[in-house]
Amino acid sequence: MSRSIKHSKNGTKGQTPAADHADGNTSSSVTGAAAFQTEYVATFTFAHAVHDTYSAFMAPLLPALITKLSLSMTQAGALELARTIPAILQPLIGHLGDRVNLRYLIILAPAITGTMMSLLGIAPSYGVLFTFTLAAGLGAAFLHAVAPAMAGRFSGAKLGWGMGIWMVGGSLGFTIGPMIVVVALHLVGLEGTPWLMIAGWIASVILYLRLRETSTVSPADQRHGSLRDGLQAFQPLMAPLVVISVVRALPTAALMTFLPTLLIQEGESMWFAGISLTVLTGAGWIGALSGGAISDRLGRRMVIFLSMSSAAALILVFLAVDGWMRLPILLLVGTTGPAARAVFMAFVQESCPDNRALATGMYLAVTFITASAAAVVVGILGDLLGLRQAFIISAIILLLGSPLVRLLPRTHARGAQRAG
Repeated sequence: MSRSIKHSKNGTKGQTPAADHADGNTSSSVTGAAAFQTEYVATFTFAHAVHDTYSAFMAPLLPALITKLSLSMTQAGALELARTIPAILQPLIGHLGDRVNLRYLIILAPAITGTMMSLLGIAPSYGVLFTFTLAAGLGAAFLHAVAPAMAGRFSGAKLGWGMGIWMVGGSLGFTIGPMIVVVALHLVGLEGTPWLMIAGWIASVILYLRLRETSTVSPADQRHGSLRDGLQAFQPLMAPLVVISVVRALPTAALMTFLPTLLIQEGESMWFAGISLTVLTGAGWIGALSGGAISDRLGRRMVIFLSMSSAAALILVFLAVDGWMRLPILLLVGTTGPAARAVFMAFVQESCPDNRALATGMYLAVTFITASAAAVVVGILGDLLGLRQAFIISAIILLLGSPLVRLLPRTHARGAQRAG
């Protein structure tokens, strides 16, 4: 990856499609567009893993922050809203990324999010805590608006597999992050968490070395769809995606934001809560890889339906047992979410091949915003009814809503946008 990428004066074929000239305005031609380019997909996955390690700090930090600042569950849920509300900018950032080289947004994302999330422990007030979280969300918007579209472009014909590998990065991050925080709280306490930002800056330096000659702009021989074309291509997916995202949002927010808090409220230790979150997220790579690959063969809708319905049933089983018996259930639950997300990412990119970053940004904006709003709803339900009841309600809604996957288009021709 770090080797220099040379350009000939006449644009000779054989160049790496990511390479661009120094001014960032020209992109080389594609060679073997259907080839899966492992080194590039792996680099974007690395960026995803490091970034989401810091994003995973929120849930295990919440119990300590609630105690320190006397927060209500509603206030705690609003922090997740702050972290994800910048996702509303992702369609715009993605649209720019299809036309302007925005590689530095990918490079800087781990440093930005790492710094802000590491400072949460020393926030003196809820206002400052909210501001730090909001800034971390901006780093997340930078990464997720551009990087998955690039990973998809370098996946060639194996788009589902490529999106599965991209999701593995997020799963690894959310696996490592909780344990890092639990160990840090044990060793240095909340006041020592700022030191954790160092790894984010190191990761950004590594990404600079690997991506300094890479462009987010689509290859020169691929037509760039206009914003209007991209929105028209995405329109048939918008309503089904919004509905399904709303249904999936409550259980996602319950698990990813409030799982440690629920377990501690029910008498478990901070260590057990951290391990539980690690088990939940650690299994994500299995679902991401298998879901993406299986959907390439058996269809996107089937994988999404199985993911939603099985997750709902498993959450109810998790609530019915206690102690260490919960861990294998969480392991199974953890495979379902990344499987669906990987398939959705492939789905939207196939539907908008000339506006990959725009389509990805719109999908992630919908999912992040609905998930953040759901975190507030779960917090309110937790204040009114208790977190256990909030989890039960979320699982039932997911189970009843899983047949809504039939609203998604049955076919998604890869040339739909160009033909349209």
